Amino acid sequence: MATRLKLSALTIALWALNSFAVADDNAVSQITVTGSHYKNGVGTSDAASQGVINGYLLTDIPILRPGEVLESVPGMVVSQHSGDGKANQYFLRGYNLDHGTDFATSIDSVPVNIPTNAHGQGYTDINYLIPELVQRIDYRKGPYFAENGDFSSAGSANIKYRNSLDHNILDLTEGADNYRRALLAGSTHLSANQSGPTVLGGLELLQNDGPWESPEKLHKINGLLKLSDGDASQGWSIDGVGYKAHWHSTDQVPLELIESGQIGRYAALDDSDGGDSTRAILSGEWHRDDEQGYSKVSAFAQRYHLQLWSNFTFFESNPIQGDQFEQFETRNYYGGQLVQGWKQSLFGLPSTTEAGLQLRYDTTHVGLANTDKRIRTSLVTDDQINETLLGAYLQNTTQWTPWFKFVIGGRQDRLQLNRDSHTNALNSGDATGTKFSPKLSLIFGPWQKTELFLNYGKGIHSNDARGVINQVDARTGEPVESVPALVGSTGREIGLRTEIIDGLQSSVAVWGLDSDSELVYVSEAGTTEPNGASKRYGIEWNNHMIVNKWLLIDADFAWTHARYADKDANGDIGNLIPNAVSKVGLLRATLRNQGGWSTSLETRYIGGYPLSQDGELKTPSSTITNLRVQRELTPRLSLSVDILNLFNRKYYDIAYQQDYQVTPTSPVVPSGITVHPGEPRELRATLHMKF
Repeated sequence: MATRLKLSALTIALWALNSFAVADDNAVSQITVTGSHYKNGVGTSDAASQGVINGYLLTDIPILRPGEVLESVPGMVVSQHSGDGKANQYFLRGYNLDHGTDFATSIDSVPVNIPTNAHGQGYTDINYLIPELVQRIDYRKGPYFAENGDFSSAGSANIKYRNSLDHNILDLTEGADNYRRALLAGSTHLSANQSGPTVLGGLELLQNDGPWESPEKLHKINGLLKLSDGDASQGWSIDGVGYKAHWHSTDQVPLELIESGQIGRYAALDDSDGGDSTRAILSGEWHRDDEQGYSKVSAFAQRYHLQLWSNFTFFESNPIQGDQFEQFETRNYYGGQLVQGWKQSLFGLPSTTEAGLQLRYDTTHVGLANTDKRIRTSLVTDDQINETLLGAYLQNTTQWTPWFKFVIGGRQDRLQLNRDSHTNALNSGDATGTKFSPKLSLIFGPWQKTELFLNYGKGIHSNDARGVINQVDARTGEPVESVPALVGSTGREIGLRTEIIDGLQSSVAVWGLDSDSELVYVSEAGTTEPNGASKRYGIEWNNHMIVNKWLLIDADFAWTHARYADKDANGDIGNLIPNAVSKVGLLRATLRNQGGWSTSLETRYIGGYPLSQDGELKTPSSTITNLRVQRELTPRLSLSVDILNLFNRKYYDIAYQQDYQVTPTSPVVPSGITVHPGEPRELRATLHMKF
């Protein structure tokens, strides 16, 4: 199959080169349509799988949770296996990214992924995101871009907030299961003549019980204050963010108990699971761009706290008190980047060289404890961990002919770890890791509004400092094998993008991605551990069509083949990768401003996936449809109604192969299935006010 995909990609390349032998100098290299969902026209990117999502999309579609903003990235699936205050589960290109291991996310240039997190490597909690304030999302897939470092092997997304709003807004939302949300946001110039610095503010209050038999009792307060000035040629901004949430959660439960009727679909086996999280962020950036070159400087500081109480095996380890555990951390992290670009002539040809320096430092108190109804009964680990990640990159872009451009670059990353274990001195120590990652992109065209891309690159993800430095298992005391600080990946892609049909932006990408090590989530330990190397390849087809000024259609499809690389390493276990989603599809139609009415109907298909390496345990596919209907009552007042899971389909947000013991006296199930059900049909109504 891999060979056929490679041949198909070469066929596309040859077709493009033979069909359009002469470059069309009059072709439009970029098309910008105000109000479109995506800015993915010819000439806007260096890979067919790269693009920009406009904030307009997020105001058109219904969203169950803030994390689903990332489902606007074509091929991405966002789900949840616990309470809505916890980071989401992410799936892309056949990766179960867990909570973000190989997908780098940032908000206004502040990285969201958290290494050596209490709950997992690369933990990505964007519950503090306010979707209505998003201006755009710049997304990339694959390790082809020198600017992207840790956690970006599968892809990355930089979410950019607006600097100002056209109107001040007040949104009031009421929904099923005690869902209530209020958002107050606005902006103003600080000077009376409407020039100079602009201040933007947003305050969000939210509560929700969800459909769960044990109410979620989610309470969230979230605020943003942003001061900015200037434009694209020169400007600056300063952001302040404050966030606090606490919740009870219904974690995954045994599927057999639901199917036998012993418990309800939305029941919990431990109603004391849940968590709380807080963060405070101060960040800033400055930029300049002129004929000679450009400069960008950004910096951030963040204070972060997380506590999670979970119970996935119930009474298997401790038949008396149960298996609940607490994961906790308090962290300060700081960092920033310097970027300098030079616009010059290379052999008389237009050329740009960019150099960047990136630094991040985390100092963290993190640990794991056994608990009973959130009361600690024993301490498993208690660590002080310091991490310093330094990255430097250099990249050159040269337009060799009107129809050929290349981007070549590389980056060097160095990670330094220090761990002071308060529970076992053998697990204290230091470690370092260094990786060089070359990058290359070749862009051909445009011919008749069509271009061809060839991309190659190496990437990295860092490993949890505890796994890197560990000498003995924290629970058993037995010796363990440590893992490298940095693990590499290699990506390849052939892509085609075209606008040959007026109003349609269409792209096809055939890609492959090899990882030197696969991180696997271990639910009973509440952390990740490495497995063997993996190989993935697939194809993506994305289409975004502006039919006319009132109708937009988005249609995306992604198919992935994912396997562990060494068939013999696992013996008879098999080489399937658990939780690797093989098919994702999306069809969305948006109608705007039809006599004051607007509607968006979206259907998302998520293919079934294996839960075990031998393929004996699988989860079925799911299809979920969401609907939003909006009515403009006056120029400053409108009403929207969201119907989430319109057809009330029964599906699972996530499923795992899991061993467990339901009660102190029941037998241990060595290889069962635990699930977190998707939420049933839910109606939410929002009153939008502009002032």
